[in-house]
Amino acid sequence: MSTPVSAAQQPRDAAESAEATSLEGYRYRWIVFACVLAADVMDLLDSTIVNIAGPSVRRDIGGGASTLQWILAAYTLAFAIGLVTSGRLGDIFGRRRMFLTGMFGFTTMSLLCALAPSPAWLITARAAQGLFGAMMIPQGLAYIKSLFPPDERTKAFTVFGPVMGLSAVLGPIISGVLLQADLFGTGWRMIFAINLPVGILAGWLAFRRMPEIRSPDADVRLDLRGSALLTIASAMLIYPLVQGHELGWPGWLVAMLVGSFAVFGLFAVNERWSDHPVIEPSLFANRGFVAGMFVILGFFIAMSGFVLTFNLFFQNGLRYDALHTGLVFAPWALGIAVGATLSGAVLAARFGRLTLHLGIAIVCVGMDGLWWTLHRNGMSTTGWDVVLPMSVAGVGSGLIFAPLFDIILADLGDAEVGTGAGLLNAVQQFSGATGVALLGTLFFELLPGHLFIGALEWVVWVTVGFFALTFLIAFMLPKHAREGAEFS
Repeated sequence: MSTPVSAAQQPRDAAESAEATSLEGYRYRWIVFACVLAADVMDLLDSTIVNIAGPSVRRDIGGGASTLQWILAAYTLAFAIGLVTSGRLGDIFGRRRMFLTGMFGFTTMSLLCALAPSPAWLITARAAQGLFGAMMIPQGLAYIKSLFPPDERTKAFTVFGPVMGLSAVLGPIISGVLLQADLFGTGWRMIFAINLPVGILAGWLAFRRMPEIRSPDADVRLDLRGSALLTIASAMLIYPLVQGHELGWPGWLVAMLVGSFAVFGLFAVNERWSDHPVIEPSLFANRGFVAGMFVILGFFIAMSGFVLTFNLFFQNGLRYDALHTGLVFAPWALGIAVGATLSGAVLAARFGRLTLHLGIAIVCVGMDGLWWTLHRNGMSTTGWDVVLPMSVAGVGSGLIFAPLFDIILADLGDAEVGTGAGLLNAVQQFSGATGVALLGTLFFELLPGHLFIGALEWVVWVTVGFFALTFLIAFMLPKHAREGAEFS
């Protein structure tokens, strides 16, 4: 899921300003904006809609206990890795070419996902879909900065918040409705096929109306060695976490998990000495930014892992159908929308970092209430029983979403903000993949001895632990957002 980027996250270096000036007021800028918005909505829906459909997918095409984890993690991990390099690829090959490649590739992979006859086919297509999605998302931000004059640019960015928030709210419900409707007998396949008309239309409009943008820097290169090390390290970390339970944790898998940290270390050494590093080294000299990456890591590991296991509890444990499970998530999603609105309109600008602490505290209260509800009702728990704690946790999450990036980026220089925002987005995606792998594996490990209710109760406590750790790390963040930040 890509986080909407506020005005404070836009790079302001002289080269980009000159580039933007030459295209400001472009005649078809709002058509291009619609294409960019469509790309972001497609990405967000595809990162949330599969949660509800996962059990139906497994029943139809088979697979082991880790199949659902892979369907989710393959997309988010590939998206995270692709985000780190796609901005630079846009500078090298041109942003129009990258956006169109990403849009048509994403749409094609959506078709292949819909046609998947086996788990391996679907997981592979999902990974490719994530890579193509990563190609198009960063290019969209560059187009908004380049095509719109400053007064219109703010209007364009403010549209992202409500649209993306509404997409997050509707994602689980849309998934449930499509599965329940079983249009043309397609079942779960329609959640991918629905991308086809949107992708084709947006891609055609982009092909007709999107101008080319290239970096004015003639010496732009991609560090292939650094990119390869980052990809290998990420795969070595996620694969054991997802597959460990199913394979019984053999020695070679544990060695791979431990070895991933060594490869991450090699990546860090490479970045320090590379002439064209994948990640700007100066970012890691900023204490607030480094702390912010750990805040994002802890928060999204907890949230992504919880969403997966909560879905499995209702569908596999309580035997809810997909539509009813999607509706169970509605209070949480609506709570996020309410919290984000309150934070963006009032709290974040006035209280800064305290808004994050308030949000995390409210999330913990909601999770504690959820644990108590589960513990009291056991396998008799209903969707109505969890409305209040899910709503509370959602409001707390929403309070965090709106100001999080702007506060983390507060101490960076203008030339570092764009790179920093891109890296934070990548860390968010990577955290989602890690959360699905880590907490999903914990859930399946606990399932035989604790049954569904006991396994979920333990996951809720671990989730609270991650949130509590995030609360403490957040004290290292800047107290206020970047000057002039607009929370969207």
